[in-house]
Amino acid sequence: MIQLMTIADDDTLHTYDHINQTAIKEAKWWWADFNNPTEDEIRKLDTELHFHPLAIEDCLYSMQRPKLDYYDDFAFFVTHTMGPETFNQYEIDFFVSTRFIVTFHFEPLTEIQATWDRMNEHTNISKWDPYHVFYKVMDHVVDNYFPVIAELEDLITEVDENTENKSMDVLLENLFELRHQLLELRHAIHPIRDLFYRILYSHRLKGIEEHREYFADIYDHLLKLSEMINSNREISNDIRDNFISMNSYQQNKVIQILTVITSIFAPLTFIAGIYGMNFVNMPELNWHFGYLIVMVIMFALSIGMIIWFKKKGWFG
Repeated sequence: MIQLMTIADDDTLHTYDHINQTAIKEAKWWWADFNNPTEDEIRKLDTELHFHPLAIEDCLYSMQRPKLDYYDDFAFFVTHTMGPETFNQYEIDFFVSTRFIVTFHFEPLTEIQATWDRMNEHTNISKWDPYHVFYKVMDHVVDNYFPVIAELEDLITEVDENTENKSMDVLLENLFELRHQLLELRHAIHPIRDLFYRILYSHRLKGIEEHREYFADIYDHLLKLSEMINSNREISNDIRDNFISMNSYQQNKVIQILTVITSIFAPLTFIAGIYGMNFVNMPELNWHFGYLIVMVIMFALSIGMIIWFKKKGWFG
């Protein structure tokens, strides 16, 4: 589907559901949105809008790394947004010049639609231009990451506090899933952050200079997002290390108790083993009180070892 919006010299706005060459030529500037376009609509990038073949190729091969390419009469941007529920990344491509902006994407995106609707509802669009549209879309993209990270922070806190008394295995499984999602976010945000750093300090984007403070604000948000991701990964690392240390401590306590029990029964097993041998001429076998004496010795030996282990602190 193609949507076309043209802004005339008197700042009146007109919309079309196709590429209208007459309206484009008469417009002060225009915005065309390619939303999940068909093959025929994709060909219009070349046949009617005459964009460079390499830029069109980058649009067709999805999940390009965020980047900026310069062409004779426009700049080409590749950026990503992320689905808040599935953590799938979606590519958004921009063709931007001082006279037009073209957005290209294969999935319906709320960031694009929200900007489009706002322009239609705005009573005064004299301050809008293609780079302002680019800023608005990317501002929505970046702002949508904050609720996702805030939700992950809450989930990490729940794992740390463990108010539901979940088992260690379940907590570690949840924690590793959260760390994976944080890694997905970092892979999505860091390349965009680097892209905006390049945008801010490029001398070939004249339209950026007029909106520098807006794009600097987005860059600041991306820096904050990066810091939040790194901070949460460090917190998750600490929680993971604490869980592993606690699990190792519990295992050591179990091994220690089993060692104490084994140590107590080792001499008793030795004594029982001796008197369990089937030799005829063994001494003490004919003692009248032999059984009682051996049992008292074994009992005293057990009590003595328990007292000794307790003094050594083996019982915690």
